[in-house]
Parts: sequence; C-alpha cells; structure tokens
Amino acid sequence: MSQNKSYIALDVGEKRIGVAVGDSGVRIAIPFDTIETDGTEIERIAHVIIEEKVDVVVVGYPRNQSGEPTAQTAYVETFAKQLTNIAPNLVFQDESLTSILAEQRLQSHKKPYVKGDIDALAAAMILQDYMEQRL
Repeated sequence: MSQNKSYIALDVGEKRIGVAVGDSGVRIAIPFDTIETDGTEIERIAHVIIEEKVDVVVVGYPRNQSGEPTAQTAYVETFAKQLTNIAPNLVFQDESLTSILAEQRLQSHKKPYVKGDIDALAAAMILQDYMEQRL
C-alpha cells in the first residue's frame, strides 16, 4: 500500500498568494491561507511546507484564453524558481478561470468575503484539478 502524499497549491499573484492543502488519501483540496507578497512570502511558504509535511507543491500556471503565456506567466515562472530549494517536488497546473470561478462560488454563498478568500479558493480549485487529473 502506498503512503499518502501531502500537497499544497499556490495561486501566485503580485499582491497575494492563495494557499490550499490536500492529500492523496482524501483527494479533497481545502483553502488554507493567503500570504501577502511583502518580501517574507518565500519564508512563509517554506514554513507551510515544513508544518504540513508537504510532498508536492502545485503552482497555478496562468495563460490567456488562447492558451498562450502572458506577462503573469513569466512572473509565476520567476517566482517558482525561488521555491526550487525549498519545494520537495514542484509542478505547474493550469489555473484557467479559477479566480473567476472562485469569486462566483463565494458570491453564491451570499456572505461577505475578501479578495484573499478568492485567492485561497482559487488555489483549492487548482489543487483539486491537479489531483483529479493525476491521482
């Protein structure tokens, strides 16, 4: 029997990074946190990786509607390079429309929410997509 793996997903933005967690046993992604991009984000992500005993870091990969890379794609790729020393296994996952879908889902609950809630839920959607496609 194989051992469960622990995952985090990152929805990387220039102001905030949405974080979600999940594992291969349950295969359900859960919004976890939002990290402000204030110069301490790599350290804070490293802390989450250690605390949650993460095996795989899934980074949302932005593209335009035609599937082409954008300026945000380059930003995310550069950001991800900073994680190579702390992420045990880093993979990219298409994040198309996850922020839009996350906001629509939050609006449907008819409860107050903040931008960080959208980012964390978008990260959960990225991770859920990854787990459904690969586990």
